[in-house]
Amino acid sequence: MVAEAPKSELTTTLHLNLREVSNSPANRLEEIIASLPADDRKVIEAIQGSKSEKSMVIIARGPNKGSRFLITSEGVNIGRASGCEIFLDDITVSRQHAKITKAGGDFVLTDEGSLNGTYFENEAISKRTLLSGDEFQIGKFHLLFIGSK
Repeated sequence: MVAEAPKSELTTTLHLNLREVSNSPANRLEEIIASLPADDRKVIEAIQGSKSEKSMVIIARGPNKGSRFLITSEGVNIGRASGCEIFLDDITVSRQHAKITKAGGDFVLTDEGSLNGTYFENEAISKRTLLSGDEFQIGKFHLLFIGSK
């Protein structure tokens, strides 16, 4: 009789914590804004009234939840490299993972060929124009984009 091989895996798979995504980014944004302290809400109101001059990304889920990052017309790099304006210190994030740039009146998220990808509504993306309330995922970080109304 031949012994059955143990059913263990030698590799692991990155679990992206798939979850149901709200049909309305505005509802998700309002939920998060309501949960913030008054000073933080004032900062967000200033961003929303900026007429697309600047925007912000907030870590909505993951390590450093609640951290805020200002995005101006110069844009930002997102990654694990210490020189990135949005520094996400985790092995699930590539050194130069993604960037957000300003194109006209819009802010555009672009994946920079990262190993684990950039996700929007649980779908891998290479480039996407961001709207206020959009939530995207880089590694185990869920980031919420806040732009002008």
